Amino acid sequence: MGNRILSVSAAPYDGYPLGATLDSLANCGVSHVEPAYIVGYTEPFTEEAFSKTAATAYRRAMAASGLRCHAVSAHMDLGTPDALEVFRRRMDFARTLGAGIINTNASLRVRAKQFRMNIDALAQHGAAIGLTIGLENPGNGEDDLVNTAADGVELVRAIGSPQVRLNFDPGNRVSHMKDDKDAAEDGLLALPSSAHFHIKDVKRRAGGWYFVTLGAGDIDYRPVLSGLTGFPGLPISIEIPLRLHRGLDALPVRRPEAVALAAIETTLRASLNYVRGSLSDTVSE
Repeated sequence: MGNRILSVSAAPYDGYPLGATLDSLANCGVSHVEPAYIVGYTEPFTEEAFSKTAATAYRRAMAASGLRCHAVSAHMDLGTPDALEVFRRRMDFARTLGAGIINTNASLRVRAKQFRMNIDALAQHGAAIGLTIGLENPGNGEDDLVNTAADGVELVRAIGSPQVRLNFDPGNRVSHMKDDKDAAEDGLLALPSSAHFHIKDVKRRAGGWYFVTLGAGDIDYRPVLSGLTGFPGLPISIEIPLRLHRGLDALPVRRPEAVALAAIETTLRASLNYVRGSLSDTVSE
């Protein structure tokens, strides 16, 4: 068994009950699930999803399926006035699940001043509970504090807290900047400043960007996976939100129906094999 944690996001199971999702992941040979709470990516949720009762239920469901949690995706804009209260609740939820990392967007650039005030307090809370915040580059085309890896590296440096790092996603870089030529290069640039790393592939088609099996899209992940070998302790997560695609405006579009379970499992098994074939140090049990 290796020492790099490889998680798989629950995002492709949008529309399925939690138990069925976790059992399917376990059947695919997954050891760690990354719960996904991302507006526009999944079914709508309320603040009750982050309650102590909800956290306890999630922990029990993971135990029943034999899964663990190292990272949680709970994306929001940390530059809003209520971000301290709202995101602290998400942080406590993630820690209750056993996670050491919570992934989120940073903020729209126009909210930079409020973000800087909020992130200092959130970093202190992270230090108190043992949780690292992974700032992720978005894919929706809106001007963010982390449009590119260079933005993210500089932002993390300026914040100057070990509790705030990057969770870079080359797949988001493609639709956000509307090109794929620099996605792999940006991923490599982000690695030294990252606490976590998302891996998903996208294919440009007439209607926008579609999420596909790793290795079947427009991103050449070979240099990224090669670069990851130089960071053996860096946890990674496969995130393939199959129920949606990004339109030509880069905004997410969800299908009205859930993706067939067999199709999800086929995609995940092939993607897991793709990553494990290049990174032999991933945890597989």
